[in-house]
Amino acid sequence: MKSYYRIMLGKKSAHAEAAHKGDFIGADFGHYVDLSDKLTDDWKKFNEYFIPEFLYEHPGKSKVAAGLAGGFLYTIAKKIQIGDIVLCPNGKGAYYVGEVTGDYQFSEENVLPHRRGVKWYPRTIQRSEMSEALQNSTGSIGTVSNVTKYAAEIEIQIGGERPAMIVSTDETIEDPTAFAMEKHLEDFLVQNWTSTELGKRYDIYQEDGELVGQQYPSDTGPIDILAISKDKKELLVVELKKGRATDVVLGQIQRYMGYVKDELAEQSQSVKGVIIALDSDTRLKRALSVAQHIDFFSYSVSFKLIQHK
Repeated sequence: MKSYYRIMLGKKSAHAEAAHKGDFIGADFGHYVDLSDKLTDDWKKFNEYFIPEFLYEHPGKSKVAAGLAGGFLYTIAKKIQIGDIVLCPNGKGAYYVGEVTGDYQFSEENVLPHRRGVKWYPRTIQRSEMSEALQNSTGSIGTVSNVTKYAAEIEIQIGGERPAMIVSTDETIEDPTAFAMEKHLEDFLVQNWTSTELGKRYDIYQEDGELVGQQYPSDTGPIDILAISKDKKELLVVELKKGRATDVVLGQIQRYMGYVKDELAEQSQSVKGVIIALDSDTRLKRALSVAQHIDFFSYSVSFKLIQHK
């Protein structure tokens, strides 16, 4: 199945017009070296090359900032597949939409030199035409965000046919009700972070004054939320259970924590994890009783009707 991505073409979409005219998407992150021989299928090896280079080129930046830049660059240059769909804001309230048509190319001495060819569709999508949920996802901070869960809406917006419904046999989803509720919990949690228990001790990771800790890219998938303690001594990985089986979500957060520990944490920083779910269960309690440095939070939803006269 094809994936769908929102791509920022330069800060504040500064290069959107040039990319649209030139039939490409691209990035730079201040790194102007041909990556053709660095883009293997192993993201870890790419990080081993890129993170030290980024830190050398940008003294004063953190390893988290380097990992973020590397994750976005690797996604654009390698992870996005030919045939995937990209939405790129044009800076005027609309999105260019196109299909990726080519592999990585390095365009030396041009803007956004790390490029992929794109066939742009004739119709743009107005932000005002999007659902609120898609607006939130496409408006997220960061160069790249995966918006595949809105594939059906995007296809309708660009005039295509609604994708065929596929019956899922994904056995990792145990609770469809919790999954449906938690699809939007992440955005709500980010927007209301300071009023939560976690917000008392941690801040969602920021870079240059912008929140970059939501859907932070890693080599095993995007981290729901990456936060840092207010004293900067601890990095926190937050994972929403989303109705998945206990073994799946526990294994996922441990992989994310390992990534953060190995690739992003400074020597003086420790790494913790938090799983958030609608309800606890015996399997989760048993697993967490022997899992180190992972806490559990449940949440409740309040709903009431107010009569207006």
